[in-house]
Amino acid sequence: MSGREPGGPGSPGKHLHLAALPHSRLRPSGGTPVPGVDNATVWADSDARSQIEFSSFERLARTAERGLFDFFFLAEGLRLREHKGRIHDLDVVGRPEPLTVLNALAAVTEHLGLAATVDATFNEPFELARRLATLDHLSGGRAAWNVVTSSDAFTGENFRRGGYLDRADRSDRAEEFVATARELWDSWTPDGVSRPFAHRGRHFDIAGEFGLPRSPQGHPVVIQAGGSGEGREFAAATADVVFTRHGTLEAGRARYADLKGRLAKYGRDPGDLKIMSGVTVVLGDTAAEAQERAATIRRQQVTPQNAVLALERIWGVDLSAYDPDGPLPEVDPVADPQLTPGRTRRGDTVATAEKLRALSQEKGLSIRQTVIETSARQSFIGTPEAVAAELEEFVREDAADGFVLVPHLTPGGLDEFVDRVVPLLQERGVFRTEYEGNTLRSHLGLPAPAA
Repeated sequence: MSGREPGGPGSPGKHLHLAALPHSRLRPSGGTPVPGVDNATVWADSDARSQIEFSSFERLARTAERGLFDFFFLAEGLRLREHKGRIHDLDVVGRPEPLTVLNALAAVTEHLGLAATVDATFNEPFELARRLATLDHLSGGRAAWNVVTSSDAFTGENFRRGGYLDRADRSDRAEEFVATARELWDSWTPDGVSRPFAHRGRHFDIAGEFGLPRSPQGHPVVIQAGGSGEGREFAAATADVVFTRHGTLEAGRARYADLKGRLAKYGRDPGDLKIMSGVTVVLGDTAAEAQERAATIRRQQVTPQNAVLALERIWGVDLSAYDPDGPLPEVDPVADPQLTPGRTRRGDTVATAEKLRALSQEKGLSIRQTVIETSARQSFIGTPEAVAAELEEFVREDAADGFVLVPHLTPGGLDEFVDRVVPLLQERGVFRTEYEGNTLRSHLGLPAPAA
C-alpha cells in the first residue's frame, strides 16, 4: 500500500495535514527570543491546568483526534534552564519523558499519530529503536520520532560521556543514528523472520539481534526540523516530515520549493516528504475581536519580569534594576555572556540591541512594550472563516503541506479550532471527514518503507 494522497504540489485536490504540539519553544522567524522554554504557552491564565498530569495530555490528544488531526507531538527538555545561577523561574519545571506519555496516550486514542521528540546526541540506536518500535506496536502503527540534536556541554553534563559535539559531528551522528535505527527495524522480514544485524560506522559499532518484529507501518515516521542548508539536506535524504517555522507566504513557497527540489537526487518523489509549519491561531467573531484577543495573549506571555529577562538574554548582564515600564538600557551587550548556560546565541547582539533601541525611541515604547512589539506573534488571527481560507491558501500555493498547531492554553487550547475551523476546512474539501487508514503513514499519505 502506497498510502499516497490525491493531488500533488499545486493540485486543486491537495489536502492539508494538521498536528498539535503543546509546550513548545516556537519562535517564528524575526521575533525577539522571550525567555522560557514554553514561551508560546500562557500558564498564568485561569483556564490553564497542569503540564504534568496525564489528564492534560489526554484531553489535548482526545481533542486532536476528535478534530481528525494527523498526529500529536511532544517536545523534549533534557535539562532545566538556568539563569543568573539558578533555575529559570519562568520556565515550566516538569517535562515528562515523551515516549512514556505517548505510550499511555496510545491506550486512550485509536487513530491519532503519536510523535516523540528524542535527542540523537544523548541516546543509543538499539535502545531508542526498541522504544519507538514498542510504541508503534502498542499503537497499531501510529509512532513517529522527531530527530533533534544538541551540541552544548551544559545539557551534556546530565549524561555520562558529556554532551559536547560540534555541529558537524552532531549532524553526522544523527544521520548515522537514523540509518542504524532503520537497519534494526529492517532486520525482521514482513513475514516475521528475524535476521542478525551488524553496523560498523564512525559513531556506532553494534551487532546482534533486534528484539521486536517489524512494526505495523514498517518504520515509525521520522520528523526533522530542517532550517539550515545542512538541515534541509538531511531532511531531504532522511525525513518523512519536516517541521519548520512559519513565515510569509512567499518565504514558505521558497522553502517548500527548495526542500522538495532536493528529493530527486535521493530517489524520492515530492509526496514522500511532508512540510508542516508550526503555527498559533487566535479566533474571534470579528477581525477586531480576534486582534484584541491576540494582543491580550501577548501581554500575558510577556509579563514585566519576562520582559526584563528577555533583554538580559540579549544584553548578557543583570538588568533587574531596570523598570519594565521604563526605557531600554543604554549600555551595550557584553561580548560572550554566560548568564543563561546552554543557550545558543544567534546573530550580533549589539546590532539587535541597537534595533530595539531605535524601535523603542521611534514609537515611545517601554522595555515591556518593546518586547511585546517584537516577540513572537500569533501566526493566524481572524474569524474562523478567514483563518480557514488562509490555511487553505498556504497549502494550495505550495507554501506548506500542513500545520502543527501550538495552543496557548493547556489543556483546552485546541477546542475552539477543532469546533470552529476544522468544519470549515472540511466544507472546503481540503481536510478529511474521517480517518481512512489506521497508521500514521496512511494519515500523511506516505509510502510504506521497502522491506
